[in-house]
Amino acid sequence: MTETTNTVTNRSEIVFLYDAVDANPNGNPLSGSNRPRIDPQTQQAIVTDVRLKRYLRDQLDDDGHGVYIRNVQEEGNQYTRGDLLEDRLKAVDPDEYDLEDDEEAAQFRADVFGEFLENSVDVRYFGATMAVDAKEAYAKHLPDHFTGPVQFSPGKSIHAVNENEEYDSLTSVIATQENKQQGGFDLDDNRIQYGLIRFHGLVDEHGAEDTMLTTGDVERLDTLCWRAIKNQTISRSKIGQEPRLYCRIEYEEESFHLGGLDKDIELDDERSKDDEELRTVRDLILDITSLVDRLDNASTQIERVRVAVSDVLELSYDEKTGGPELLYEELRDAVGADAVEIVDVYDEHTATLPSGDTA
Repeated sequence: MTETTNTVTNRSEIVFLYDAVDANPNGNPLSGSNRPRIDPQTQQAIVTDVRLKRYLRDQLDDDGHGVYIRNVQEEGNQYTRGDLLEDRLKAVDPDEYDLEDDEEAAQFRADVFGEFLENSVDVRYFGATMAVDAKEAYAKHLPDHFTGPVQFSPGKSIHAVNENEEYDSLTSVIATQENKQQGGFDLDDNRIQYGLIRFHGLVDEHGAEDTMLTTGDVERLDTLCWRAIKNQTISRSKIGQEPRLYCRIEYEEESFHLGGLDKDIELDDERSKDDEELRTVRDLILDITSLVDRLDNASTQIERVRVAVSDVLELSYDEKTGGPELLYEELRDAVGADAVEIVDVYDEHTATLPSGDTA
């Protein structure tokens, strides 16, 4: 059993896919009407890593974890980063440390920011900037930022998408009828018809030490990503999004990861509908051949694979097709049965909540 209070020592690579039906997965406020972000060359939908992290932070907050941008409150007003640092320095006097001694300087940093990191799980994941006054003598001994050891690349749909103009027109008609006495109505309701979006993530074991990221924090991601999409996409423009596949590969060898595993999951073009005809997850089949084969080739460097797949997702490997069990079976053949762990999202997540969390 994994000791969840230990600082992370193994690098992990994450592949995460979710889809959007008649939704705006990530609007662009600079477009003037918050239109979905779409690559003008490839017509792929784009979802920024900032949007995904916002879902994760909101789920952490709902679960009762300390989230930096929400949990540091005083009389209803959010502390600034400067307020936080000032309060810690009132409790920790820099003059009591010999800051030219490496060990005492390290202890000073731990005393200033240790409690903060213990109670700010989002900073342990994603980092934060800190307001350190460069004019103070102690400034060079304190970090002005924490680099997050957990990072995601911007997500893109696995295929070209279409904006749902029919939905916008229908909304316009209804809105005009209901609001014709009110002198106008904002008719912008921009959505895509369908998009299966894939993210690539990395957990850096070297950055984990700076933010005190624990193995328990990383295991929390195995249920957090799935539940965040389930629970944090219920607003009017975001509803219609569902998690479809999550896979975290934990490596044995320090500073090693394969990289780009999200690109190893593609549409099975022979068995899927054309891009312009895609409307639901049932219109496509994902080809996992390249993903499994790459993991097979690196099997000696893989500690374990944690995976969850939607029950309605269809997959193909070489000439075989099937549901989630196809991926599970091929992974077991590739990296060993003992290394593959199927994530039971709703059973496991309770152990990661604050009341039952030892991280």
